[in-house]
This record gives sequence, structure tokens and C-alpha cells, in this order.
Amino acid sequence: MATGRILVADDDRNICELLRLYLEKEGYEAIVANDGAEAVDKFNSESPDLVLLDIMMPKLDGWQVCREIRKKSDCPIIMITAKSETFDKVLGLELGADDYVVKPFDTKEIVARIKAVLRRTGKNASESDAKEVFYDKLVVNMTEYVLKVDGKSIDTPPKELELLYHLASNPNRVYTRDQLLDEVWGFEYYGDSRTVDVHIKRLREKLEGVSEKWVLKTVWGVGYKFETKE
Repeated sequence: MATGRILVADDDRNICELLRLYLEKEGYEAIVANDGAEAVDKFNSESPDLVLLDIMMPKLDGWQVCREIRKKSDCPIIMITAKSETFDKVLGLELGADDYVVKPFDTKEIVARIKAVLRRTGKNASESDAKEVFYDKLVVNMTEYVLKVDGKSIDTPPKELELLYHLASNPNRVYTRDQLLDEVWGFEYYGDSRTVDVHIKRLREKLEGVSEKWVLKTVWGVGYKFETKE
């Protein structure tokens, strides 16, 4: 049975109660908030393992709540949007959302998305399942979310670190932008892929000229790879 604490933030109390009952049936502990300000307060006090975050809420909307969470935490966030709303996937990616679902949704789909995101972000992993890669003058540690370049810890946003870890864990493999969006961000994403380019550019600024034994390389017309030279 699943374990973990899930914060459900939605101004529709019926949806919150439905999700609470279903999550508890699956073994999760559910924490409910009915507006954005309450969501931020409960996130700070309850330290959930994942947040289900509705976009349209009073006091603070989902985007604002997502920003507040990302200032202090890499906790996985699944955005919830009504079918009639325009969901800006690029904005969601830039703010650090991990996935999204559209209302009306099936509760089984929600649980499946939660399990997938928790697996992908390693939040259910034990301490013995350390996720770390080493290269010349480079350490990417996903257990502690630390990037070390030439022995120095470099402040790096969670999604940049996850992208680098994904590429460096599969050296010399070429990924398209859509593959990276799907495998790192978890979005079934079609269209504008500039978010990947932005994250690659920021990583290069941190890694440029560090070592001659590896490089974050553009494969023109295809995508990107972490190329090793020995």
C-alpha cells in the first residue's frame, strides 16, 4: 500500500472530500486546503510529500502558490485545471510543476499520476537508493539535490538539476526536446519546447569550461546529450 502525505488544494470542497477519501483508501495521508493562502500555510506546517494544486482558487491562485512553494522546496506539484481553462504548459514548466491533470478527472488517474511523480522525483526512495553521478570535476546528487562543480556547491533550481542528472545518467544518448519534457517534467507536452532550451542555457552557464572530459552538447536538428570524451 502507498504511503505519504498529500496536500490537496482546491476551493471545491466536494472535490477535496472525494480526493481525501480516495487517497486515504490508497494509504496516503490527505491534508486539505480550500484557498491559496491556506495551501501555503499548510504546506509550511505539514511538510507534504506532494501537492495537488488547483489553479483557480481565492486569495492566491495556483500559480502564486506554486511560486511560493518553489522558493523553498522541490516538493512535487501536480497542477489541476478545469477543461474550460487555458492551461499554460510552458508557464507550468517554468514555475516547476511536475505534472497536470484536467477536470473532470478519474480518481484512479490521479493516484496513478501521484505514484508516477513520486517515483520520478525519488520521494519514495529509501536512503540506500542514493541517486548520484560522478564525472571529472562534476557531482550531481539527487538524494540531497546538490550540484558540485570543481568541488564547489552551486545553487541550482530543481528542474535544472533533474535535467542534468537525466542526461548525465545516460551519457552519449541523444534526447529530443519532447523526450526530455516527458521524462524530466512528466508532461504529455506538444508544441513549444523552448523551456528545455532555457534550462540547457542556464546549465551551460554553470558548466562552461569546467572539464575537457565531458560536455553538454547540442545535436542540431535533434536535441541534446551529455557527451563524454573518454
